[in-house]
Amino acid sequence: MSDMESFKINLKDLKEGKNLLEFDLDDGFFEAVGAPDIRKGNLHTMISIHRVGNTFQLDFHTTGVAIVQCNLCLDEMEQPVDAENRLWAKLGEDSSEEDDLVAVDEDEGILDVAWFIYEFIDLSIPIRHVHAPGKCNPAMMKVLEEHSASRRGEEEEEKPVDPRWAALAKLKD
Repeated sequence: MSDMESFKINLKDLKEGKNLLEFDLDDGFFEAVGAPDIRKGNLHTMISIHRVGNTFQLDFHTTGVAIVQCNLCLDEMEQPVDAENRLWAKLGEDSSEEDDLVAVDEDEGILDVAWFIYEFIDLSIPIRHVHAPGKCNPAMMKVLEEHSASRRGEEEEEKPVDPRWAALAKLKD
């Protein structure tokens, strides 16, 4: 999906009441938005837009799988996504973004939701993403263990135990 024009919603053309839009997101979407954290995925986003005058309530529901990098072995892994988000938009004199309210220039009336969709997906993914136990790349895990062991050995050799702590340890026994 490289056609990013479909993510530009003309708010002035929406009818009063409820409007529904749907988007299928694939690797091309993440490439087109220049996504820094997620580069692949297969997701579906449904946007319910409720219009009352010049105010719009956009409810985003995104489900599917995003492909992210494992923090331990650096291999790709599937991360399930099921996100519900809300954004408010209004037609006004200038364009601006504040918290969850976006002001769209009334003369233009176009709201590009591509980056909002990406951010909502990114925020739904845990900060730390790691394969299930035993699923990480074994070669990378072996290298990681070797480096961790050598680092622990160096730290223990470099730092002698403070005699005050040794005295306290004797009291504990």
